Amino acid sequence: MMSIPSPPKRAQIPSRKPSLPSNIFNAFDDFVNTYIDPPRKSYVDPKYVLSNNFAPVDELPPTECEVVEGSLPPCLDGAYIRNGPNPQYLPRGPYHLFDGDGMLHSIKISQGKATFCSRFVKTYKYNIENEAGFQIIPNVFSGFNGIIPSVTRGAITLARIITRQFNPADGIGLANTSLALFGGKLFALGESDLPYAVKITSDGDIITLGRHNFNGKLVWGMTAHPKIDPDTNEAFAYRYGPFPPFLIYFRVDPNGIKTADVPIFSIKRPTLFHDIAITKKYAIFSDIQIGMNPIKFILAGGSPVGINSRKISRLGVIPRYAKGESEMRWFDVPGFNNLHAINAWEEDGGDTIVLIAPNILSVEHTLERMDMIHGCVEKVKINLNSGVVSRHPISTRNLDFGVINPTYVGKKNKYVYAAIGYPPPKLSGIVKLDVSIAEVDRRDCIVACRTFGEGCFCGEPFFVAKNNLGANEDDGYVMLYVHNEKTEESNFLVMDATSPNLDIVANVKLPRRVPYGFHGIFVRESDLNML
Repeated sequence: MMSIPSPPKRAQIPSRKPSLPSNIFNAFDDFVNTYIDPPRKSYVDPKYVLSNNFAPVDELPPTECEVVEGSLPPCLDGAYIRNGPNPQYLPRGPYHLFDGDGMLHSIKISQGKATFCSRFVKTYKYNIENEAGFQIIPNVFSGFNGIIPSVTRGAITLARIITRQFNPADGIGLANTSLALFGGKLFALGESDLPYAVKITSDGDIITLGRHNFNGKLVWGMTAHPKIDPDTNEAFAYRYGPFPPFLIYFRVDPNGIKTADVPIFSIKRPTLFHDIAITKKYAIFSDIQIGMNPIKFILAGGSPVGINSRKISRLGVIPRYAKGESEMRWFDVPGFNNLHAINAWEEDGGDTIVLIAPNILSVEHTLERMDMIHGCVEKVKINLNSGVVSRHPISTRNLDFGVINPTYVGKKNKYVYAAIGYPPPKLSGIVKLDVSIAEVDRRDCIVACRTFGEGCFCGEPFFVAKNNLGANEDDGYVMLYVHNEKTEESNFLVMDATSPNLDIVANVKLPRRVPYGFHGIFVRESDLNML
């Protein structure tokens, strides 16, 4: 087993010494972590989870970078920002990859020069723990592993609330999953809490503006994957949870005003709704075999989500501007389990919906053995008149984190850029898919590929268009972070999205490594100036 990394340095010295109750609760925490519930499984053992480039890093102020190959195109003035888990303090007990505090890694591009910066999202959780000098809020994905650990950690948590060490009403989320630009704000997102507004300063620094509740209209979490219509600038979103209604749909208008909730009561059990797809008329939800079972989780231990092998997966289609769930229609799609949705659109005059998404073939390993996950990108067609659903793979390679030209969200697109699992959560390269090939024959739709060599792994790709009028869909660039585990160096790469080998246009050497993470976004300079 790999050795545990050195703990990350604290961003500041605690402003006050721990109180007597804090010392007592910390001692109880240590006892639970050492004797009652030590990390017995590799997927919650910090020695394994935080090894190599999963190890956390400190914050880094804006630092100028060297372009070591090629040059940064002028149309890329703006900032690429990627989110991911980065625990502020080294875990004292069980820790899952999803439990880390959100950290944003940004590279700001201006006139061919690049500035890199890493900052924690200053969530309520981060702030109170940073001031205290130790972890206060327990890890959700790994901290309640069976009845005895759940009772003991639950009692300690309740005691911390009673002694006012933290207030759960102020949020317990991590904001560690993704970013989205809508309603005139840039948000760092995590499903367990409200969005956190952030901004990039002119010198490339990252500032957290605060927790955002849309004028009191959003009281608890929302999805980390809202879909933004590029033509209307509306955001289509939802929240889900372990208690009914298990799914609530809503949208945010271009001015940042949240609309009324649409509860979906036809969901009878809590399900993991990680992503949504939209067309010009509809929003599409995936009711998959992965669900939440908090009672079983607490009593029997294991993952907070589980697999219901007897459940038939289905897709829910609801008009984008529906006033109630009576307009929702469900279509059975047995064995289709997608966590992410790449895109969707309408065909045949609106009578058919097409969904492009990676189907997890080994769904039982979703959280506990991510290295055994295989994602097969499929094209699913729903005939709204007959109710017939057809589907077929467009690539058999292990792919996920698929992205498209953002101006094609909700509209028929041709190209997808996706990461290659090696196995997940590590990603060895990226491919370009031409999904139109599937309309002619059923061969693999990969038309371009780039891998990064032995010991080199990348993050999620992101496509940025050149913004030329009348340009082709793929006329742009693909960007991402790459890490070399042999040299322990990280780079930012920009690739030509049209070339058959995804040729490197610019290679920027970063001042320090970027840990593996989740989802990112590119924000143009004009949008950054308006935040």
